[in-house]
Amino acid sequence: MSFRDLRNFTEMMRALGYPRLISMENFRTPNFTLVAEILIWLVKRYEPQMDIPSDVDTETDRIFFIKAVAQFMATKAHIKVNTKRLYQADGYAVKEMLKITSVLYSAMKTKEMASGDKVEEDNSKFKFDLGSKIADLKAARQLASEITSKGASLYDLLGKEVDLREMRTAAISRPLEINETEKALRAAIKEVLESVDKTKDMLNNVSSDETSLESKMEKKKQELERNQKRLQTLQSVRPAFMDEYEKIEEDLQKQYETYVEKFRNLSFLEQQLEDYHRLEQERFEETENTLRMMQHKLREEERRLMRSGAKDEDSDIDIPEDEGSDSDMEDRRPSKPRPTRNGPMTGRGGARLVGNMQGGDSEETEDSEIDVDEDDDDEEGEEENEDLEDDNDSLEVPAPKPSRPSRGPLRPQLLEESDNDF
Repeated sequence: MSFRDLRNFTEMMRALGYPRLISMENFRTPNFTLVAEILIWLVKRYEPQMDIPSDVDTETDRIFFIKAVAQFMATKAHIKVNTKRLYQADGYAVKEMLKITSVLYSAMKTKEMASGDKVEEDNSKFKFDLGSKIADLKAARQLASEITSKGASLYDLLGKEVDLREMRTAAISRPLEINETEKALRAAIKEVLESVDKTKDMLNNVSSDETSLESKMEKKKQELERNQKRLQTLQSVRPAFMDEYEKIEEDLQKQYETYVEKFRNLSFLEQQLEDYHRLEQERFEETENTLRMMQHKLREEERRLMRSGAKDEDSDIDIPEDEGSDSDMEDRRPSKPRPTRNGPMTGRGGARLVGNMQGGDSEETEDSEIDVDEDDDDEEGEEENEDLEDDNDSLEVPAPKPSRPSRGPLRPQLLEESDNDF
């Protein structure tokens, strides 16, 4: 026996609803009366209709009682208890009774959990039904409105029941005429017979229609077989012009290949021609740009030379003339011919070329003007060099001092020479 077993037993009994308060001190000494009372209550709790003798005064009654409880628990609850320990009625008996109480306690807990789940399920089901049966609610509302309308119409008809009752009683009280009844019955019988005849005719027509449909099906089957045989013969026989058709098809294929090849070559050549034209155009534009740049450079050079010539002329005019001046030396020196810009040039076929200070007016004369400008630049450079040499010679040679002519008649000559330099 342990303190934990006693505590669990007392708590379980209290939870199961045992009416008497059980203390742990009750099983310090043997107490068979309390054990018998607890066993009877547990058996009744397990099986309320079970009848167990409660007489435990004598030893035989006690043995019989213990055997009956043990047999009941073994057969009904499948719980094996030790009868000797139960008979001791002390702490060891508590261990045996704890087996029964633990089963009942677990069953109670399971029932409580199941009932709680059932309540939750009912609540959720109720909510689910309310949310899912909106269509039923609408149908119920519609039926309620129909019931209201039907009730109103029924009320109106019941209001007419007084007049209708009189008419009904009059019709019932009126004697029936046999002749009219016979006529009505005969007319009804005639209509029924006519409907029967129509039905029989329809049945006969169905049979005839069936035979006609079967005959049509047979004809269609035969026609299908003939068409299939004809198709097979047509597939097996070679057409008359099939050889010529195949030959023409082969020729067409070759012609098509030739056409594709020529078309490809033509496309390639056209592309090459376009590329060539584009390159020529680019070259032409580049040449034009180069010529323009050269012409611009030549014009700038010509202007520069003109400026330098003007400066040289000014310097020649400002030099003082002494004895044996440049004019005397130049009079003694044989005059050498100076090429002019407007005169004929050798090596050009005697052509007369005229230059100006402006750009070329047309593309045809650009090359000729460029060549002329280059020659003029070369000749002007040579003339400048020769003039410088002549000036140096005139300065180095000693001039005689017999007589100094006046400067008046010499100045026009210098101006003429300076003009010739251009």
